[in-house]
Amino acid sequence: MFHALRKRFSLQFGAAALAALACGLSAAAPAALPATPAAWRDAAHADIEAAVRITRENHPGVLDARNPGFAANLEAARRHGLALAGQVTDARSYTAAVEGFNVRIKDGHAGMFARLGDAKAAQLRWPGFVTVWRGDGLYVHSAQPGQPAVGSRLRSCDGKAAGQLIRDNVFSFQGRVDEAGQWWSRARRVFLDDGNPFIALPRRCRFESKGRVQEHVLAWRAIDAEGERWLDDSNGGDAGPVGVSEPRKNLFWVSMPTFHPNEAERAAYRAMTAELEAQRARWLSLDAVVVDLRKNQGGSSSWSQGFAEALWGKERVRKESAAYDAGVEVWWRASPDNTSYVASLAERLAREGSTEVAARIAVYAQGMRDALAAGKPFYVEPEDPAPDAAATPDGPAFTRPVYVIVPGNCASACLDALDVFTRFPNTVLVGAPSSADSTYMDVRVAELESGRAAVIVPNKVYVNRKRANGEIYKPQIEVRDVAWTGATLLKAVEADLARRAAGGRTAGR
Repeated sequence: MFHALRKRFSLQFGAAALAALACGLSAAAPAALPATPAAWRDAAHADIEAAVRITRENHPGVLDARNPGFAANLEAARRHGLALAGQVTDARSYTAAVEGFNVRIKDGHAGMFARLGDAKAAQLRWPGFVTVWRGDGLYVHSAQPGQPAVGSRLRSCDGKAAGQLIRDNVFSFQGRVDEAGQWWSRARRVFLDDGNPFIALPRRCRFESKGRVQEHVLAWRAIDAEGERWLDDSNGGDAGPVGVSEPRKNLFWVSMPTFHPNEAERAAYRAMTAELEAQRARWLSLDAVVVDLRKNQGGSSSWSQGFAEALWGKERVRKESAAYDAGVEVWWRASPDNTSYVASLAERLAREGSTEVAARIAVYAQGMRDALAAGKPFYVEPEDPAPDAAATPDGPAFTRPVYVIVPGNCASACLDALDVFTRFPNTVLVGAPSSADSTYMDVRVAELESGRAAVIVPNKVYVNRKRANGEIYKPQIEVRDVAWTGATLLKAVEADLARRAAGGRTAGR
């Protein structure tokens, strides 16, 4: 069953999914937080050093000869984090120092996050408007009366160009500045104040609208319900729940907002796939299928794999995946803590009734034990046996256009979905550039002894993966409309379908 899926057999998480997972597994906040600025400085220093030690002992990147920059980046992050730690005075500056440390590692599957509970929380503030990045600049998405006009473009603040302001105030503490998708998902936070004491909030900003530039004095205040709603809209528009809708006859819209589904969402995925398999003849006659990944930041790659197999055919998907993954190796970092975790994961899945998956993970755990006993840093998965020649052939090929809406924060298992979908020439990517992915996967959360923070520790590394560390997907049809509503995205899809009907080519191809 797992031939051609071996390299995709993962539980992979993007930043938000990691945070959700961490909350679900988290220990309670420490009973006693530091009481003085000096104690907070000592705490930040000690916890960053502890995170570096845990990373060096367990993270596959430290011993990855194909990525010598990882260890150098970790040391650079350590030095920068400790410099920030020397300026820490309270919970919020502690959190900012941790964030500054993470950024310098330059890997979404490494670093640490604070575990301070309510102590680190700061009342989110805004200036009365919400912005979005749309490829060539930052634009006003929504605004209260008296604020910059919706659709106007930020030019500068306090004499600093818009791009530099975003680099200084956003990417110095979160995200990965070199990835185009991170600008689409992160740059908008330049006009959100979460209490970071290491940045200077903009006060006077210049916006351009219809050729006219106007200066606005910003009045920062606690964000209200309207602002919260606009903030959510700017991040995913009206993305729907898991399921299929038909916005117009013969066009199916498939919503996949998460690959880290709860119980109800898992049931919805299963029902959707079963319905597709049962009514595949109807799908084969559609004008197009739209797969909406807005708000999706990763999870388990099995959900997109199952959908792809139902749409294109199980054996076709497995054949394409096997070809794409040819030569890829999976190396498990056989540290004592990683080995213990993988063994415990196999036991937990067995108790929960996932016997087939548990059995496979138990094989990995035993291989890690053997590598550990032999003094080897990695257990390398053996190649799977050849597929069963008697596999049931697929039905008619699915050749209708498949438009995949890609958000800027698409990462990890969301990128795995794109790896599979783009094996087929009828797939068209629509929306934004994606974020990039680390080759380090199957993340666990390692708690610090202090209880103040936890460390992100992947257990394995993909070697010779076709999609390189840091490589993104670019859309064939980039959508720069300020509002990313379903109607706006459908309009882009319909325009491409009209071009096809007129004998034209898909935009960007």
